[in-house]
Amino acid sequence: MGRPAVTSGENMLRRIESDRADDGYHLQDQVGFILRKAHQRHVAIFASHIGDLTPPQFAALAKLQDIGETSQNQLGALIAMDAATVKGVIDRLKARGFVEIAKHDGDKRRLLVSLTDEGRQAVERLIPLAQKITAETMAPLSPKEAGTLLRLLGKIASSE
Repeated sequence: MGRPAVTSGENMLRRIESDRADDGYHLQDQVGFILRKAHQRHVAIFASHIGDLTPPQFAALAKLQDIGETSQNQLGALIAMDAATVKGVIDRLKARGFVEIAKHDGDKRRLLVSLTDEGRQAVERLIPLAQKITAETMAPLSPKEAGTLLRLLGKIASSE
């Protein structure tokens, strides 16, 4: 029957796992390059299922579903976006009728963001698709590998 085909990901993993300290710099072995390729794959899967929203727009909607009304700046912090980026995301979601913005009673400079009924319905419709996107993104991994990957990425992401 022969040996099973080796994927480029498996080749990459073999190169990383072997001690190549003396072998020089290879772009394909660098964490940033690998993360970018994984991100590109995930975004392509996302777009194939949820073509009318960007991942940051979905993240904003999903987080608002979780926590309810919050300030625009707090929402940005919770979904890892700077103030300028989250403002653009919120503006686009507001234009689509998914969120509403109100001024804070005590601090008129502070903007509060909340889901509209249409936004809540959209999130409820999209959550099963998001779960499918995650499953497809993680499909090349065993459940144990997927858990390990998420734990390690979380460790990298939280060490600022």
